Amino acid sequence: MFNAIYLTRDEDKKVTAEVAALDESQLPEASVRVDVEYSTINYKEGLAILGRPGVVRSYPMVPGIDLAGTVSSSSDSRYGAGDKVVLNGWGVGEGHWGGLAQKASVDADWLVPLNAAFTTEQAMAIGTAGYTAMLCVLALEEHGVAPEQGPVVVTGASGGVGSTAVAILAKLGYHVVASTGRPDEAGYLTALGASEVIDRAALSEANPRPLQSARWAGAVDAVGSHTLANVLAQTLDNGCVAACGLAQGMDLTTSVAPFILRGVSLAGINSVMVPYERRVQAWDRLAADLDPTKLAAMTEVVGLSDAIDVAARILDGKVRGRVVVDVNR
Repeated sequence: MFNAIYLTRDEDKKVTAEVAALDESQLPEASVRVDVEYSTINYKEGLAILGRPGVVRSYPMVPGIDLAGTVSSSSDSRYGAGDKVVLNGWGVGEGHWGGLAQKASVDADWLVPLNAAFTTEQAMAIGTAGYTAMLCVLALEEHGVAPEQGPVVVTGASGGVGSTAVAILAKLGYHVVASTGRPDEAGYLTALGASEVIDRAALSEANPRPLQSARWAGAVDAVGSHTLANVLAQTLDNGCVAACGLAQGMDLTTSVAPFILRGVSLAGINSVMVPYERRVQAWDRLAADLDPTKLAAMTEVVGLSDAIDVAARILDGKVRGRVVVDVNR
């Protein structure tokens, strides 16, 4: 038996979330079984646990798009009992039982070995949010955005992706401008390395002009909608915006002007279906470019029984940084 957050849906499509004791025989068939040590609560878990549409594709479901732990058994030669592994994405917690459980059964192709620089707890303090932030930084670098070219803005900076992006970019020498709707978090963001903190209202104008005064050499945007449109309109010639989120909305009201008049690139970041080599590259760079003391400062650890309450907090915008779930607590 093992404990898990277990989601069920009744005939009226009402979703119930509870911590339940499950039998290992209920786990889905897959090539690797993992004794999970830590998982995370991200925005997707918040949606799933509270029964919002668009995330969970079948019920019953164990949510959790992240996990880190130790392989207990494997039919795949790439992994053996005792190996430390990490999983991010691949539809886990959406269409396949996920990481908010003491045990998981997953496909070997979805795993990467845990980088020796990290404990399993630290790996989940990074989680999909931090790994996505690193993919954004890689995209900026590959599009030629260097520290000497000007400031880089990070939207949704108090969230998991934003916090990690601020910390990484600051360590790499960028002048980081953190955009947040929570002015009381300014001290937290400057401690992570932000050079400036601005109110998100400065980037939230609806139906913005397609070209505005150019400010940003690059951007990491976790917000979407009007914010992304304003960021694009304010990006310098040949700059790049890495877009990875939709906290404000999925719409994007802009024009071709930033792209053809300033040569701005919009790099879409999909962290779910990423080739193995790119995942390993991202984790290797995280080991080199993310200060572990900054990681600890942005992380809250809760037990499995607390995760359901955290889901509501994260959707209400009341969670700062990262929430790690100790599934054995």
